[in-house]
Amino acid sequence: MNAEMASATLRDEAADFLARNPDIETFELLIPDTNGVLRGKWVPRSAVARVFEGGIRLPSSVFAIDIWGNDVHDSGLVYETGDRDALCMPVPGTLMPVPWLKRPTAQALMTMYEPDGRPFFGDPSHVLDAVLERFRKLGLTPVVATELEFYLLDRETDGGRPQPPISPLAGQRSWSSQVYGIEELHAFEDFFDGITRACEDQNLPIDTFVAEQAPSQFEVNLKHVPDAILAADHAVLLKRVIKGVAQAHGMSATFMAKPFGQFAGNGMHVHFSLVDANGNNVFDDGSANGSRMLRHAVAGLMATMSDTVALYAPNTNSYRRFAPGTHAPTKPSWGYDNRSAALRIPSGERQAMRIEHRVSGADVNPHLVLAAILAGAHHGIVNELEPGEPIKGSAYDRTDLGTLPNTPDWALEEFEKSEFMREYFGAAYVNLYAACRRQELAAFGKQVTPLEYDSYLRTV
Repeated sequence: MNAEMASATLRDEAADFLARNPDIETFELLIPDTNGVLRGKWVPRSAVARVFEGGIRLPSSVFAIDIWGNDVHDSGLVYETGDRDALCMPVPGTLMPVPWLKRPTAQALMTMYEPDGRPFFGDPSHVLDAVLERFRKLGLTPVVATELEFYLLDRETDGGRPQPPISPLAGQRSWSSQVYGIEELHAFEDFFDGITRACEDQNLPIDTFVAEQAPSQFEVNLKHVPDAILAADHAVLLKRVIKGVAQAHGMSATFMAKPFGQFAGNGMHVHFSLVDANGNNVFDDGSANGSRMLRHAVAGLMATMSDTVALYAPNTNSYRRFAPGTHAPTKPSWGYDNRSAALRIPSGERQAMRIEHRVSGADVNPHLVLAAILAGAHHGIVNELEPGEPIKGSAYDRTDLGTLPNTPDWALEEFEKSEFMREYFGAAYVNLYAACRRQELAAFGKQVTPLEYDSYLRTV
């Protein structure tokens, strides 16, 4: 679609939305930063047509902000550029109502461009699109879905520590859970109904809810779509729905990777297959084990897994999730219907043959995670790599598999020195991402924890 046609499409979308929603007063224009945190602007109804025709201006340094909202000075995007503005345009199809807010409000996602119309290199959605362009040249389309785990929490903390909410059914707080338990869902029926209705309003294709292994931990699955950028947008917006609906019900929700040391962490599992120009799944060759293309993709993901962990585990807390026996993978491994493996080939209908990537936490930027996963698969396919034999039994017990980076420093070192990452993401983006991560690590490194004071202040 050329620029003129895209502009006309956005103009028509805005006009149609305004006509159908005469009560909406406030419009939120949202752009996910490097951490996946939504930033942007509010505009009044009177400005919407102008925004959808000509966009808005935001500093390009919005992608060089750490988790606390501070400029990342080593990014090269702040004073070196004069902290210049760039153009942000709405993402078609994302102008939707925000039903959980009291004031009539709508939202739209944005993407950033240079003043001359080129995609801005620091926008993760453009990083993902560059990877997808490689698949387009092969005549292949990734079909992608995500599964997001989260904790539902009480607004009131216990001395600063999170705690489960009081169950509306039991009238008390529970520190136990029944995995896949139906009663766990019934206890928060109104909350889940609110999510369902909000997703219907926003055209988010949710599939199933399940209770997970920890108290007040749940998982929401999204349906597969043949557009990886759309799948990433869905994940970003679903997280916002869950947090917003929880707030409207007097609770909070978190996608933090490991909010409780003694319980399971929150993951974001990614399922994907590849279809050709005729819509055929190229991972399915009629056999029970899948095609050579499937094995090549698996091999590429295995070969590049250590290079990409810094994207799957972006912050210090992320690495607490990687522990044996927690369903979070610790080794580069693959297997058929094996949830201890980093890469699982689910059982079921052969036409749905796919790869489940289980490494990522839920605390990520989904666009970057999908870009890394699909880049790894592409690398394996074009180089016709072979993955070795699939594992059987527990991957945690295999001493011959090696270990994925399990500290942020180690992961960043692998990321920064990776020729694979520089080829697929570009050297400029690798440097930008690493600068953001290292600023956050430096801040954590200066903190002395309460446990250290309790342990050492008066005893040594």
